[in-house]
Amino acid sequence: MDPDTVAKAFVEHYYSTFDTNRAGLVGLYQDGSMLTFEGQKIQGAQNIAAKLTSLPFEQCKHSITTVDCQPSGPAGGMVVFVSGNLQLAGEQHPLKFSQVV
Repeated sequence: MDPDTVAKAFVEHYYSTFDTNRAGLVGLYQDGSMLTFEGQKIQGAQNIAAKLTSLPFEQCKHSITTVDCQPSGPAGGMVVFVSGNLQLAGEQHPLKFSQVV
């Protein structure tokens, strides 16, 4: 399967889940996974899910602008860079975001 197609499908799934059920993201992380959020390093699937579900907003909507995919490692992995806008409920202006997944 084409890596760009896989990356785009993953990104759609990830942000759709983030916007509707952040706790559902736990299965996309492993115990060795690391999230760096505003300088804080959080490791492990359960810890990452706990951080994401504790963010101080209930509703949000991601609007993806770019999805750039690069091969990574001999096992067929990928590094995906995502950028776009994040609209929080009750806020007039969207926030810009970028993330490497």
